[in-house]
Amino acid sequence: MRIDGLQYANWSEKIFRQMRSGGLDAVHVTISYHENFRETVLNIEKWNRWFEQFPDLIIKGRWAGDVRLARDTGRTAIFMGFQNPSPIEDDIGLVEVLHDLGARFMQLSYNNQSLLATGCYEAEDPGITRMGKQVIKEMNRVGMVIDMSHSADRSTVEAADLSQRPIAITHANLHSWQPALRNKRDDVIRAVTQNGGMMGFSAYPHHLKGKSDCTLSDFCEMIARAAEQFGVQHFGIGTDLCQDQPDSVVEWMRVGRWSKEIDYGEGSAAAPGFPPQPDWFKDNRDFPNFERGLRDVGFDEGEINGLMGGNWLRFFEENFIPRGSACDSAGAQTPPG
Repeated sequence: MRIDGLQYANWSEKIFRQMRSGGLDAVHVTISYHENFRETVLNIEKWNRWFEQFPDLIIKGRWAGDVRLARDTGRTAIFMGFQNPSPIEDDIGLVEVLHDLGARFMQLSYNNQSLLATGCYEAEDPGITRMGKQVIKEMNRVGMVIDMSHSADRSTVEAADLSQRPIAITHANLHSWQPALRNKRDDVIRAVTQNGGMMGFSAYPHHLKGKSDCTLSDFCEMIARAAEQFGVQHFGIGTDLCQDQPDSVVEWMRVGRWSKEIDYGEGSAAAPGFPPQPDWFKDNRDFPNFERGLRDVGFDEGEINGLMGGNWLRFFEENFIPRGSACDSAGAQTPPG
């Protein structure tokens, strides 16, 4: 089982075919950074057209059973998510609407303060807001995963404790390994994993030790350290692959519509574009390299199977289903009770 916990590529038939070459059974894809509800619906429409155009390559993922269906039929299940709560605007009712449309992940904040939580670039972190607490309850009810990948420390710990279902950090690394703002400190990871949550390790160069020059061995040794500290069952891969995106997209990711200035984030002010990928993960065809690296640092086959996708699949099984509903092995929702 091979599952990638997060990608934001410039989607095309080429990339869908590369997913198949890499044996990816499922990918969580970002369909919104700063889009409002209507703009997000347009992005869902775009994906629906791709599902129609390339039915031999990709299927729309709604339930964990869709991962098995994709695997059995040689396709990749696509699960949609947001890196910002902007699609729900200020309307808690849109959580259920968007879940019905296929959304399965939502970050409570991107880099800035949102209506729900604080982003990791803010100087102060007052934690989960009043609306955030209500949205967490609603996301728990409908089966939308709380993602805290870009959130600040206090907000993430509070979300893990407040949520009645496990939460996720879909794409980040250990702060102790590479002290980037986006990487997670031990107390944050502990809060998420102790509550049953999942974390996906990112191959995005700004979050790697040595950035684009990071070695596969260093990356997998970091995973080994995390597994030893917090339990291998809580981890997977979330590459944050931004393949074929023009550098201009970085401005939309970091700035959206909130500022007239360029926010360079963790990149160089002289080169705010996408950094080169490490040579061991340039695109989805390289996904099997993770298995080789994990084996080389001492993981056994059962642990590798979990890290490559089995742990994500178990998490999907537990957390995509609305409270009181069930999902059969083929992915079809069954009535409550």
